[in-house]
Amino acid sequence: MRRLAVISFHTSPLAQPGTGDGGGMNVYVRRLSGHLAAAGLQCDVFTRTWQPGLEPVVEAEPGVRVHHICAGPADTVGRDRLPSLVEEFTEGVAERFAVIGAPDVIHANYWLSGLVGHRLKHMFGAPLVSTFHTLARAKAEADVDDGDLRARFEAEVVGCSDTILASSRDEADQLERLYGAVPNRIEVVPPGVDHQVFRPGDRAVARRRLGLGPGPVLLFVGRIQPLKGADVAIRALGGLSGRSSPPATLVIVGGPSGPQGETTLGDLHLLVADLGLVDRVRFVDAQAQEALVDYYRAADVGLVPSRSESFGLVALEAAACGLPVVASDVGGLRYLIVPGVTGHLVSGRDPASFAAVVDGLLADPVEAAAMGDRAAWAARRFQWSITAARLRRIYSDLTERQPVECV
Repeated sequence: MRRLAVISFHTSPLAQPGTGDGGGMNVYVRRLSGHLAAAGLQCDVFTRTWQPGLEPVVEAEPGVRVHHICAGPADTVGRDRLPSLVEEFTEGVAERFAVIGAPDVIHANYWLSGLVGHRLKHMFGAPLVSTFHTLARAKAEADVDDGDLRARFEAEVVGCSDTILASSRDEADQLERLYGAVPNRIEVVPPGVDHQVFRPGDRAVARRRLGLGPGPVLLFVGRIQPLKGADVAIRALGGLSGRSSPPATLVIVGGPSGPQGETTLGDLHLLVADLGLVDRVRFVDAQAQEALVDYYRAADVGLVPSRSESFGLVALEAAACGLPVVASDVGGLRYLIVPGVTGHLVSGRDPASFAAVVDGLLADPVEAAAMGDRAAWAARRFQWSITAARLRRIYSDLTERQPVECV
């Protein structure tokens, strides 16, 4: 096993996470490719050209090349249009394979990349590994509708994949229950976190750098879209008991994402005004990881009120920095957070429930600090090097087998 093709069709690992289509998947592809390359694999990442003037190939780091493939305009394209560009993108990747050589394994990220990987598998006879990151039918159960077309395509990719990677046991169960995935083709391999970047630090220093005052700080990090639940975080701030003086502030870090992103951001500003919280909510553009760490260190409590999460990389980054997290009791967040020990899980989406838990943490800063210490210790078990080592074994095993026939 020497050559790996990583398909990241709709978003580039070179793009800023937290805005547009860039999120945890960008971090996943970039960090994992880097660690696989350090272990001796040549990683070629293929993504769609999303702006003019990009070099056809960029060496992101030794052993990791990002290939920009022309498919449709060199501009932002809505996800509803991207399926129509799959064939063109696939042809572009195949042309690059003809130049650099066919890979031993193809690893597709997200359902759109899965459609590409499905086609490439049959063109080149290489086994297909799929990571979905989110699942349409799981989101539908959380009242977020991505349409039946995506779900049907996901089922097609599930049936063709030689191995499906799940970030948690909860996601593995969803793949079996909602898509009929063959259990012995599923591998639960959680992502990692960069502990050289995300680690505990001095709160006062971080607050001075960010210009934050002395009162309690709540933190929401994520793309601005309905799925992530920033509105719940705002309402939770408004529902706090008000015992703290100065009153708590909420910092929202992230940019609009998806077709509803700009509308959602506008609605959030209106909500802040309606609740009289203009002086207590601070909106911040998406940040590079090296800058984002200051926000985690500056906060007293992290809020992750998502409707659905296959894993929850933001919660892991926060924990690695020693920040107690109050999160929705959904998906992979159940796998990351030990209730009452490293953070808290909240059932349902009632902001008052989130506010009550946050009030408890703010009222007992000694226990909150101890919880943050335990979270940082627990986060040490999530290492990108461990994730990469497991994947390398999986890839190597697949090269010794005959690729599965499509179901």
